Amino acid sequence: MNYTDEEKKIVSKVDHTLLRITSTWEEIRSLCEAAVQAGTASVCIPPCYVREAAQFLDGRLPVCTVIGFPNGYSSTATKVFEAKEAIRLGASEIDMVVNLCDVKNGNFDQVYLELQAMREACEGVILKVIIETCQLTREEKIKMCELVSKAHADFIKTSTGFSTGGATVEDVKLLREYSAPEVKVKAAGGIKDFADAKAMIEAGADRLGTSRLVK
Repeated sequence: MNYTDEEKKIVSKVDHTLLRITSTWEEIRSLCEAAVQAGTASVCIPPCYVREAAQFLDGRLPVCTVIGFPNGYSSTATKVFEAKEAIRLGASEIDMVVNLCDVKNGNFDQVYLELQAMREACEGVILKVIIETCQLTREEKIKMCELVSKAHADFIKTSTGFSTGGATVEDVKLLREYSAPEVKVKAAGGIKDFADAKAMIEAGADRLGTSRLVK
């Protein structure tokens, strides 16, 4: 893989991702091999492949997986169990989907309690909170920045990539502006090429979720 120096810096911020529901182990293994060669930040894969991927990678690269994915409306207890099980099997990064039903109902106390529970369950590993920006109003996005910051999650993440839209430069800027300085921003969904990736980073993204920058 012949990357320019600038492209290498971008690739180092990528969670090389394969979350298609029909993904095979051969595809996941190839993803892991390519990610190691390219020097990505992690691989982001379905929970059912965490054990195999962690064993295959053997510490060469972090394994990230998704919890409550992609809809986010499973119970808090279910998400906590999923996260603990994924960590036990070898995940060192957790991307969880917030309960959008609670957000839309204005049940922000419950949203915060869930974030607290997930922060506790993910002690010692990186927790990223997916808020699905394409489904939220500006006011809801700002509120989620506040709650994610208050819960001390490591990242606030734009999108699952499975809804009606993905990351936008405008949303990345908003998340960066309204989240606490120590909370990083992950842009995911619809990042097609290095130009898109560069624009997201310049807008404030610290991590990128995409499958298209590593060949």
